[in-house]
Amino acid sequence: MQRAYYESSLQDFLQQDENLILGILARNNEYTLEDLQRNAWLAEIRILKSQLAVLKTGHIIFEYTIPRIGERIDVVYLKDGLVFSLEFKVGEKNYSRYAIDQVTDYVLDLKNFHKASHNRILVPILVSTEAMERTNNFWELRLGILNVLFCNKSNIAAVITAVLQQYNDIELNSNEWIESAYMPTPTIIEAAQALYRNHSVEDIARNDAKAVNLQQTAEAVNEIIEVSKQKHTKAICFITGVPGAGKTLAGLNIANERHNFAEEEHAVFLSGNKPLVDVLREALIRDESSRKNISKQEATKKVLPFIQMIHHFRDAEIMTQDPPNEKVVIFDEAQRAWTQEKLAEFMKRKKGVADFTMSEPEFLVGVMDRHEDWAVIVCLVGGGQEINTGEAGLSAWFDALSTKFPEWEVYVSDKITDSEYVQNKPLVERLATLNYHIVTALHLAVPLRSFRSENVAGFVKALLDIDVKCAQMLYAEISEKYPIFLTRNLQKAKEWVRSRSEGTERYGLIASSGAKRLRSCGIWVQSKIDAKHWFLDDKYDVRSSYALEEVATEFDIQGLEVDWSIVAWDADLRFVKDHFEYFKFIGAVWQRINKIVNQQYLKNTYRVLLTRARQGFIIFIPEGDAYDETRKNDYYDETYKYLQKIGLNEL
Repeated sequence: MQRAYYESSLQDFLQQDENLILGILARNNEYTLEDLQRNAWLAEIRILKSQLAVLKTGHIIFEYTIPRIGERIDVVYLKDGLVFSLEFKVGEKNYSRYAIDQVTDYVLDLKNFHKASHNRILVPILVSTEAMERTNNFWELRLGILNVLFCNKSNIAAVITAVLQQYNDIELNSNEWIESAYMPTPTIIEAAQALYRNHSVEDIARNDAKAVNLQQTAEAVNEIIEVSKQKHTKAICFITGVPGAGKTLAGLNIANERHNFAEEEHAVFLSGNKPLVDVLREALIRDESSRKNISKQEATKKVLPFIQMIHHFRDAEIMTQDPPNEKVVIFDEAQRAWTQEKLAEFMKRKKGVADFTMSEPEFLVGVMDRHEDWAVIVCLVGGGQEINTGEAGLSAWFDALSTKFPEWEVYVSDKITDSEYVQNKPLVERLATLNYHIVTALHLAVPLRSFRSENVAGFVKALLDIDVKCAQMLYAEISEKYPIFLTRNLQKAKEWVRSRSEGTERYGLIASSGAKRLRSCGIWVQSKIDAKHWFLDDKYDVRSSYALEEVATEFDIQGLEVDWSIVAWDADLRFVKDHFEYFKFIGAVWQRINKIVNQQYLKNTYRVLLTRARQGFIIFIPEGDAYDETRKNDYYDETYKYLQKIGLNEL
């Protein structure tokens, strides 16, 4: 990817003809050059030639790439070791909130993911060319990032000079900065948008030594597909990974790469997670409509085949015995596929089909087995992610393969037998009856969601497993870069996430679907959110997560994420003496959950909730009420004390 459309020393920029500079920008532009963009570039060139002449030295860069969010910074100016990021709004008379968030997002992205910017002072500047001059005061939003400064076309040099009088650093090598390693960890929404625009996974995912296995996983799956095509065989591969390691990203990448009608190799990404499908589809539709200036209806027609609900795919295939169009199918959260009992009950109740005898894994493999030559199934498997009754887990896939499809080639990682994937059900015996191959690259071991710390998932596991020493050690290790707080005051929790968020960093309120007694705190989990609005709309829409009015449950947020979260903890999962106890609120009382499998579902619910935040979270546990039998103080106090014992900082 072209890192910048134009870059030059300030001296050369000042001497070059503006039409020559415009020509270089136009030549490197990947889109059709519209008059609006051409005129904006000319205005920027003329303004900067006039303003920066007094500064004499430095390096200037136009249209510098931010791969993670698929955007480009209008202008970067490197001077005295500082990085100035200028966002131009040519002709604007106001400093809009949208533009402030935009330039803030750019410097946050550089600070978090651009190696040469990690330890530099970054200065975001919004240039609304026709706006009134505004007095600028300087402070740091975060370590190494100044607040947004405001300029018009006449005072850019004065503002930059004022900054340089207070801050300086060791001189930057411009070439090293431009070509610096970029190690992004996109949200799944950003990743889907970038992949759909044909960015490669290398552009949008971390490529440091600790996280290269995301690319290796893609290469391993592509090799399996090619071998299957050449040998006319059918294969199924299981991609495992720790929470937040990028399994869904890997699946979307494979679907995008193999989305090839010309070679009769149509691929599709299937998920049973309706909020995930709704949010990703809506994000792609909005992005496609905006970027290509087409109607949402037209964009919808293009996007819908790329990501589909697994149940719609399944229901369509029940009506025919013909093979599907797709030769490569990616099943997201394959461990959540339905058991035979649940699928049979659904088919009888909803479809009028009696005596349905297959589990969902068996039926889905059977559908792909209809192909005469080759087919490949990719199963994305999360450990400890089963959160609902009737979810079959990984064992159902191996049952189906060993009893009905033993001729299929099976590819697994060396981590497939770990307890969080097999739910303590032995797989070794099943594997022994299959044509299986160990491919280590099919396991994603490095968490990418919590880019500030790789050990958040490990900390959450230790917390829920009551491994106090391990939890204490990991908390001490991660808390400086990845803050986790504890409070009994919901208003303080809301103030905390709002104060932590800069730019468009998303925050939200999440809780267990069984947290029904949080209603007394104004948290009503029985009120269903609209996931498209909650995850995609901006701060000024009360339906969005930013409003902190509507709460997302584990069913809404599994597979998705926010930057900062409030995890509201109710009495459904209680710490008592030295262990957790599990409850469900039915009617007007709490009832104990005795079945081990249902206890595990609730434990996994809290695992999901505690691993949704990319940058940090705060746990809210209410005080309880001595006069309310359903909210006794003891129901909450012991859990709070347990988290205190682990070392969580109190707000």
